[in-house]
Amino acid sequence: MRSRAFAWVILTSLADAATAVAQETNSAPSVVAIRLVDGERIDVDGRLDEAIWRRASPATNFAQLDPQNGAPATERTEVRIAFNHDRLYLGVHCFDSEPARLLGNQMVRDGPLASDDRFMWALDPQFDQRSGYFFEINPSGAMGDGLLVPAGGGGGGGAASGLGFGVTQNRAWDGIWLARVDRHERGWTAEIEIPFRTLNFDPEAAAWGANFQRTVRRKNEESLWTGYGRNQGLYNLTSAGRIVGIAGASHGLGLDVKPYVIGTHTAAPGSGRPSIIKGTYGGDLVYHVTPLLKSNLTINTDFAQTEVDDRQVNLTRFPLFFPEKRDFFLDGSGSFDFAREPSSDFTAFFSRRVGLDANGRPQKIDYGAKLTGQAGRFDLGALQVRTAPQAEAPGEDFTVLRSRRRLLRQSYAGMIYTRRAARDAVRPVRETVGADFELATSRFRGSQNLLFSGFYAKTPGGGRGDNALYGLRVNYPNDLWNVRMSYRVVEKHADPAIGFIERADYRRWNPVVRFGPRPRDHRVIRQVSMETWAEWLTDTSNALLGRAFRITLAEVALHSGDTVSVTVNPIYERLERNFAIGGVTLPVGNTYQYTRYTTNVSTASRRMLSANATVQTGTFYSGHRRDVTASVNLRPRRGVLATLTAQANRVDLPETRFTTRILRALVNTQFGPFVSLANNLQYDSVSGVLGWQVRFRWILTPGNDVYFVSLNNWIDAAGGYRALDRNTATKIVLTRRF
Repeated sequence: MRSRAFAWVILTSLADAATAVAQETNSAPSVVAIRLVDGERIDVDGRLDEAIWRRASPATNFAQLDPQNGAPATERTEVRIAFNHDRLYLGVHCFDSEPARLLGNQMVRDGPLASDDRFMWALDPQFDQRSGYFFEINPSGAMGDGLLVPAGGGGGGGAASGLGFGVTQNRAWDGIWLARVDRHERGWTAEIEIPFRTLNFDPEAAAWGANFQRTVRRKNEESLWTGYGRNQGLYNLTSAGRIVGIAGASHGLGLDVKPYVIGTHTAAPGSGRPSIIKGTYGGDLVYHVTPLLKSNLTINTDFAQTEVDDRQVNLTRFPLFFPEKRDFFLDGSGSFDFAREPSSDFTAFFSRRVGLDANGRPQKIDYGAKLTGQAGRFDLGALQVRTAPQAEAPGEDFTVLRSRRRLLRQSYAGMIYTRRAARDAVRPVRETVGADFELATSRFRGSQNLLFSGFYAKTPGGGRGDNALYGLRVNYPNDLWNVRMSYRVVEKHADPAIGFIERADYRRWNPVVRFGPRPRDHRVIRQVSMETWAEWLTDTSNALLGRAFRITLAEVALHSGDTVSVTVNPIYERLERNFAIGGVTLPVGNTYQYTRYTTNVSTASRRMLSANATVQTGTFYSGHRRDVTASVNLRPRRGVLATLTAQANRVDLPETRFTTRILRALVNTQFGPFVSLANNLQYDSVSGVLGWQVRFRWILTPGNDVYFVSLNNWIDAAGGYRALDRNTATKIVLTRRF
């Protein structure tokens, strides 16, 4: 009876939500896009002095998300829209009563703007209220963008950031567009040009979804055009307004040709191998099969310009998860999401399995082909990649097929198939097949978010059973109460072909309750949150493996942007296999009960000097452990950012005693929005390797780039550091559109 009652609540909520959304769509604010007349043009210089901007009516009357939710924004913002056959234009005026206090330190493309004044906007050109595009600029002309894709766990950025429910941002997408800004005595203005070829859009749509958000950093104020409710936000596309009047827009032929040439120099003095100098070429061919469906063919793929991974030290019993950073795999990655689990300990498709070995070293990719987008009510993703044989491994073929059928406004049901086949007769073909669903609404009880989801997958092969993975999750992610309950089973022989699992042979129950009240009219405190996170783990025979609680006694966010939190983490573990740590082995079958205590203090990043410090101490298995992590950010002037991070982990067990350290220095210099130089210096005491990556990027025009990347590694040996290897690459990428 209870399960039927719960299902009835979900279904009636979704039905009510569909009615509410239909009503709200009719009442959503709209702005009219004005078409340029023949011969009229916009010179993108940020000044808004063309006649078209005087003819266009603005989207205005922004309201605060924070600090005074629903109150009018303290600084006026006006957004005007224009277009011609090929391009969409935005004219933005951010009025400011104290223009001398505008903050705009960041200048690099896709750099974080969390410390700056900024203007952000979301576009939903398909008007499906599920996916779209994100853009942002600051008063120094820095440009950032990303794809808006369905979020794991039903979350977005959270209401506190004004980002919202059900959608998250894939920052790896680099769209071709242009923005220029102008600062003056009335604030700052911006002109933005977005070619229609940059976007997937429905040419028959009567309107586009859109929303705009302004940040006034010195006041820590966020305001939006619409969707400013605590449980809404910029990413909540069901709360967006509309752009009307766009007609006759063209994709052209929908063909992008992106050739590249690269020269590399590789030396390994630590191994005695000779230096290698070589040049090569390759490229991508991108074709819009339809305005909503894009194909991509990459040949002789190279990722020399990719940023190096951040160092991590593993003091757990499980493998570490490193995020994907390669453009080919990140572009359109939302089309391959499966189950959307909020944690990173399970995914059916993990693209780092393709073209990277177990140590993260690149493997040559002969070619890759990809199809992503929409066809009718279906979201589609197809991927085929072939890697070249190398001394350590044969070449492999990777296949991924993914489809999702959109249901109601925010729900779906889908399937996935993956295949990994080595091109030899020794290794077996490994496959995964699965299905998942999600029922979601942002209109539960009027304006609350609610999500119910589940998945089931099997990894057949090797003639073994017990190879399934499945789970269910209920999520109520809202500003005051954020509650979820999940149940997951990973059977003993489950092994996703191109996926990632942290461990196998377990059942997991994971309830989370978070309460975040906001003191009314408090001069200092913005929000105080408390959370209880719990986990119970058994093996698939129901023998207890562990239980853990993470109790956040208080997380206090101030109006200034500073935060402080205190957490207690009692843990029980039974080792189901030997655990090697610090040169000793804790034997299988041992049980441990210990408690960790964590304090974090973070100062507002808008300041010239800001810091973040975390101290974790307490018992650890049979002994004690103390972890200290500290970061200092220095912004001496516009375009310069230095970040120094140090992490030390001290472990004292009766069996062993050791300390691990990570040191990282990031120094980024931006000579303008299109020219940047990044230095990343890292050291960890486990490998004893000191690494230094220099990355120079010059954007000639959007889509046409020059990269210079150098990576040097030294090993900490007796008597000092000894050169291990050097890799240098110069790469030129061009884009031609037809």
